[in-house]
Amino acid sequence: MTKQVTERELVLAILMEVTQQNVYSHLALNAVLEKYQYLEKKERAFITRVTEGTLEHMIELDYILNQFSKVKVNKMKPVIRNILRSAVYQLKYMDSVPDSAVCNEAVKLAVKKGFGTLRGFVNGVLRNVARGLDQVEYPTEGIERLSVVYSMPEWILKLWKKTYDLDVIESMLQAFQEETPVTIRCNLAKTTPENLKESLQKEGVTVTPHPYLSYAFWIQDYDHLSELESFQKGEFYVQDISSMLVGELADPKKGDRVIDVCAAPGGKALHVAEKLRGTGSVEARDLSLYKVGLITENIERSGLTNIHAVQKDATVCDADVKDAADLVIADLPCSGLGVLAKKTDLKYKATEQSTKELAGLQREILKNAASYVRPGGTLIYSTCTINPAENIENVHWFLKEFPEFVLDPIADRLCSTLQNSVEEAGCLQLLPGIHKSDGFFIARFGKK
Repeated sequence: MTKQVTERELVLAILMEVTQQNVYSHLALNAVLEKYQYLEKKERAFITRVTEGTLEHMIELDYILNQFSKVKVNKMKPVIRNILRSAVYQLKYMDSVPDSAVCNEAVKLAVKKGFGTLRGFVNGVLRNVARGLDQVEYPTEGIERLSVVYSMPEWILKLWKKTYDLDVIESMLQAFQEETPVTIRCNLAKTTPENLKESLQKEGVTVTPHPYLSYAFWIQDYDHLSELESFQKGEFYVQDISSMLVGELADPKKGDRVIDVCAAPGGKALHVAEKLRGTGSVEARDLSLYKVGLITENIERSGLTNIHAVQKDATVCDADVKDAADLVIADLPCSGLGVLAKKTDLKYKATEQSTKELAGLQREILKNAASYVRPGGTLIYSTCTINPAENIENVHWFLKEFPEFVLDPIADRLCSTLQNSVEEAGCLQLLPGIHKSDGFFIARFGKK
């Protein structure tokens, strides 16, 4: 019996959504996996791997195709372009799939999608790629080489080259393409790191302590996270170590009033609420009801009672809380250039213009956040990007615009491994491949 919809057809549908309609890849992929839940685990794994792999290596795949096709990639019909991209990914990166099967299935898919007249073109290009893949000559120097080998847009590499040398940049690019275990934070309000580790191991999970924080672990070898008993009990949260460091550097004191202006899905706000040990209050704000719902869901699972979620627009100043908060957390919308390992397609969606616009948005929100901090209080600013305009340049602008704030020293709040990475006393820029984390920036300000 012939399948009505094949795995490769679903991959194509996702790639079309991402590349033509600007849908985020994780949303498009999750929607397909949810709709076709009846597919076998092996088929779902194939869809996930080919989709994510094609997007991750897209610049390299286009470079290879341009070596073998008289029609350049940017001149191809979008459907054909994405069929060929995913097929070349399989030829180069998936030894388990025979070359003949890759070529034949691509031709069948082109025909099924109404491009029967191009079957010879698709077949010819892919047969040539299969024969000549080992002889492809890549650029050998500088930014052009890094762009093709690691599929990173050149403008991003040029941006990073202003601050980092090429060896550091290549280390980051390698880290983006490596598979890394999931990082979790133990909910100290419900259990201890030792007990959590033991519980997870009993469920067959491989647990490795993270070197930066005693309550953080890497976990591997599980099927569905939501089916783990310790997850259902709210004994841990999935959270990168960089986000946990926001809570560490915030260092809230018992009884503090805390406002998190862009909190969804709530990890940092929950961490701070947990650190308050049942005292004080945390108001976790976000723009949409959907995001507030995500925060509320996580609050309920946590069992914490000193935190609540509120729908508020961070770009609109809230006069009711002027000078009212002991601690304000501003983890702001950014270009996401530090989390490209998890959100691969961001590198194709971001532009130089959009990063400039985001830096402006961040300043707008920081103005409001600053007004909520009481004298003697603390403001934490963070982003998940590696872009000076959104990070250290915003810090310099903020200190100039708001002379009542100063950078608070943070080295003594960090493990010894990270202390050498502190910039200008109160700032920390984490780099994937250099640090054991996502790319992330944190600054701590104190109000005089």
